[in-house]
Formats: sequence, structure tokens, C-alpha cells
Amino acid sequence: MDAATKQVDAKVAPLSIIDAIIDDAAEHLKARQKPDGEWLFELEPDATITAEYIFVHHFLGEIDGDYAVLEPKLANFLRRIQCDHGGWALYYEGDINISASVKAYWALKLAGDSPDAPHMRRAREAILAIGGAANCNVFTRFAMALFGHVPWRAVPVMPLQIMLLPEWFPFHLSKVAYWSRTVIVPLLILQQLKPRARNPRGVTIEELFLEPAERARYPMNASGSKLGSFFVGLDKVLQATEPVLSRVRQEKALKLAIDFITERLNGENGLGGIFPAMANAVMAFDALGYPRDHADFVTAKSAIDALLVERSDKESYCQPCLSPIWDTCLGMHALLEAGEPPRSATFRKAEDWLLQREIRETKGDWSVRRPDLEAGGWAFQYRNDHYPDVDDTAVVALALDRAGKPETKDAIRRAAEWIIGMQSSEGGWGAFEPENTHYYLNHIPFADHGALLDPPTVDVTARCLSMLAQLGYDRAHSSVTRAIEFIRREQEEDGSWYGRWGVNYIYGTWSALAALNAAGEDMTLPYIRLAVDWLKKQQRMDGGWGEDCATYENGRRLEVKASTPSQTAWALLGLMACGEVESDSVRRGIDYLAEARREDGRWREDHWTGTGFPRVFMLKYHGYAAYFPLWALARYRNLMRGNAPTVMHGM
Repeated sequence: MDAATKQVDAKVAPLSIIDAIIDDAAEHLKARQKPDGEWLFELEPDATITAEYIFVHHFLGEIDGDYAVLEPKLANFLRRIQCDHGGWALYYEGDINISASVKAYWALKLAGDSPDAPHMRRAREAILAIGGAANCNVFTRFAMALFGHVPWRAVPVMPLQIMLLPEWFPFHLSKVAYWSRTVIVPLLILQQLKPRARNPRGVTIEELFLEPAERARYPMNASGSKLGSFFVGLDKVLQATEPVLSRVRQEKALKLAIDFITERLNGENGLGGIFPAMANAVMAFDALGYPRDHADFVTAKSAIDALLVERSDKESYCQPCLSPIWDTCLGMHALLEAGEPPRSATFRKAEDWLLQREIRETKGDWSVRRPDLEAGGWAFQYRNDHYPDVDDTAVVALALDRAGKPETKDAIRRAAEWIIGMQSSEGGWGAFEPENTHYYLNHIPFADHGALLDPPTVDVTARCLSMLAQLGYDRAHSSVTRAIEFIRREQEEDGSWYGRWGVNYIYGTWSALAALNAAGEDMTLPYIRLAVDWLKKQQRMDGGWGEDCATYENGRRLEVKASTPSQTAWALLGLMACGEVESDSVRRGIDYLAEARREDGRWREDHWTGTGFPRVFMLKYHGYAAYFPLWALARYRNLMRGNAPTVMHGM
């Protein structure tokens, strides 16, 4: 039997061995800190972002010079991550995904791979076996339309005149999530102008269709609901009237769209700080006729180039965004737990770096719903001033408060005030927007990715509650009581909590339990013990915990392929928040982390545990295996050697 199926007894490694592991992992983590104080780990996506980077260059016709040297490295990455089933998955050892597979095959063909090559034949057969390219999602079909591979009727109509709609209208940009907003606006320009990609190598992909693309039927009702059918009917009307509609107040709508993009261009950090929005902006500027040396075009193009990772002289890939603030504040938490002195040079540099990135001047898109709220908080990326998020803000404030540098008190206060003001009416927090709950919009054809909105979630709410509790807010404050009530309402029947931004129920359950403990909830209450029992039941025979990205799919709730260090750490942190430090489950989990393979101070973790958008975009945070297991081991040591049996911090 392997380690996953053989029961591991709770022998628990001696604290002296745990000390050595903690010291080694902490020293490696400290060594990764950059001179300016930040930490930054790779943020690895599936094949789609790298494929789309290739698309942009072929759209522009820029395939010579430096790009000609880079393209074979990008192709090597795509070939390496091709799965045994012949296609490409959305995460490690995942099922074939039609859109990722079509994009990867198409990108490799653009890069010069022959369709007769064995890996291309396998991919093509796999794609055709699951319905062919006509079954791709909207974003993939939009890219294909730009290259002329499908007719424009394959794409739902999104009129440029959306920019003119009043806020009370059923569809308004303020009613969708920030990531949707920044992706949509440049797409509106592209759909209005319908430019044709230069495609200098003349690559086509007709072999990926079961019938000619001109005759194919394209899915438009991903939700399968009656409301979805209504929106499909509306799209047919828009398709028929688009030639006339496209001329209505076109000039004003176009100006508003351009102004929206340029105001949020965000320098070298890019529109919205995310690749899809950045890439769409580059193509929109090109479609508008911007010369290559136009300042906005140069800025937009440099932003996507900054996302490239060169792993060797033979392989590169493109990240979806950068995660320096998230990595930095989580790294600080792990080192604080591991005993790094709060006044050390390591923390002084990190604190100074974070303070420089506090957002104080820009009242971003969130202010549409909270116009009287003062600006505050931190973004996920280096800069994204229009789009700070409450999750990063809460975790930064927690770290700064715990480090205790007097100079950070005002920033912590501003963060708390901003987060309190961002609480939604139902008691929870969304990541970037309050009251972003117009659920009927999930049924429009454009929303087939299922992530158009940014509603309140338990994991983000838990982080905000943790911060407020650590800062001294108690149940006398309505934000605290409403947050607790929200978390309790959202608990699943089995005791777990759903994880929106991490995989999945282990992440959500750890987040909720840590917050409830910090807020002074009685951790012996039945609903808390139900969560504890659920975590214990999910422990694997090797002592660790694991949860597959497939758990976001219907009917696959408890699927797991392997234990992972980061998910094991989350489970342990959740259990220890409930006073379980000396339980058999915690001891076995500590043994798992103590014995798990490490490389250069970081735990080996192949399976992905990060969530971009459930079911459609998953992430491998390379930093998670560096700081979460360290954090859990250090907390265990501290509780075993301390006088208090439970956790005294917000996280």
C-alpha cells in the first residue's frame, strides 16, 4: 500500500526536529525576500494564458526579433503540460478542457508545430472526441472570430453602446465584477470594429471542427435555464439589429470606452492587473490604429511582457498576473509565527514596502456603491489603485498589526475603516465590490465562465472578521455580529464552508474557523464541532489533507488525488484554532508535514490549490508550499510550548 492508503500512526516528530525544519524553511523564505522588502513567487496558470500571449503577437503580426527567440520556449511549455488524455487540463492531472485544449493546439500550430506531429494528432483526436472547437467558451470563440476561424455570430453581441447605459439599467458595467469590467470594455471596441488578425503564417484550425465553422451551432445558454433562454432570444435580436445598432451614438460610446481604459491603464502593471484585460487593451489599441510607438500602446504591451517567466533557456510561460502583496503579507505571517523578531530588518523592509503601496488617493470603481467612503487598502499586484481588494487589505493589516511597528498604526486604522465601509448589506464581503449580487446576469450568453460577479464569500468575510477581531472590534460592533451571522448562514450541511479563492472546502473551513475563534465564538458550539468533525473525516491515511480542483464540479465534492502540504497546513490551522493541538488528527498532520519532501526549504507540491474562477480557471501559487506549511508547524510548536491552548491571532 502507498502512503495515501496506509494508516500512519500519530507518533509526532520531536519538537527538536520540528525546530530544525522551521528554522530551515524560515531561512530559505527570508533568503527569497527581495532587496526592497517584497516577496514574489510564480503564479502559474493552465495553458490558456501562454496560448493567448502567442495569439496577441500573431494578431499584431509581430513574430520576429525578440519574440522569435521567445516563441519556441513558450511552445516547449505548452508541449510539456499536455496531458496523457491528449488535451490540456485546467490544473494538474485534471480532465481535458475543450477551450484550453483548442487554445494550446492552435498556439502550437501558430508557433510552427505540424498538425501531423504525434502530439498534435493526439490533441486533435481528443478535441474532436469531446465535440470540437465549436464547443469552446465565449472568450475562446471571440479569439477565433478575430482570426476569422469562426463567424461573428459565434459570439454573443456586446454592443459598444453598453458604455452609454444608465446605472439603473438591468445591465451596467458597475453591476459586474471588476475583472469582468476590465476585460469587457476593450472587447466592446474589438466587437464594434471587428478587426482581422494579421496572422502572418496564415494558420487555420478548421481541422478542429466537426462541421464547417460557418454552419456550426455555438452554445449560448451555459446555465440551461429559462432566463438563459430569454437572453439567447435577446441575443438573436441583437445579432439581427447589430449593423444598425453599431452606428447609434458610436463616437460617444467609443470615447467613453477609450477613456475607461486609459484612466485605468495602470502603467507597467496593466489594465486591471490581469492578463486578459491587458491583452484585450493591446488589441483594441491596435484596432483603433494606434502606432506602435504610441504611449498607451507601449504601456499596454509592456505590461503583458512583464508577466513572462523564463524558467530556463528552453522554457517560458506567461502568468495571469503578479502576486507580490499577497506573497509578502502571507510570508510575513509565516515568519512571525516562526519567531522572526518583529523589529528585524526583514520585517522593517517588508513593512516599508507595503506602506509605499497603500492606496490612499484613488477612489476606485468600488466607490460607485460607496461614494462617501475614503480610499484605502491594498491591491493584489504591485499597483492596481482602481481595484484594491479587501482580502489583501485584511491580511496586510493583520500582519502589520502583529509586527507592531508604531509607524503602521494609521495605515491599519484606514484599512479597518475602509473594510467596514465595504461590508455588503447581507453581512459578508466580496473581494473587490460591495453589493455585487445581480445574479440574473450569470444567465447572459457572455457569462458562460460563471464568474461575472463578485458576491460576498465566506473566505473573504472570514479574513475581514479576523482582522476586525484582532484589532479589538467585538460583538458590540455591528460589522462583527453581521459577519458572524453571515458565516453561520453559509455553512454547508456537513459542517464545512465553501472556499471561493482557494481549493476548496478545506480552505473555506480553515478561514471560517480561524475567524470565529478570533471573534471570541465559543469553539465548543455544535456547529463548530461539526466543522471540526468534517475536517477530521477528510484526513487521509498518510496523515495529510488534500482536495482536488474538481470539487467545484457538481457531484465531485469530496474528490481528492493526493495530500498536499498547503491544504494540510490549512486543515491544521483550522483545527488548532478550535483547541485541537493535542488531538490525534493534528499530530498525524504534523508528522505528514515533518516527513514530506522539501526542496530548498519549500515543500514539494504538484497539485494545485489556488482558485481564480471556480471550474474555469485554477492557479498554482508557488508560494503556498513555502509559507503555509511553515506557518502550521510553527503554530503547533508555539501552542505546545506555550501556556495558551488556543490561537490568539486573527489568522
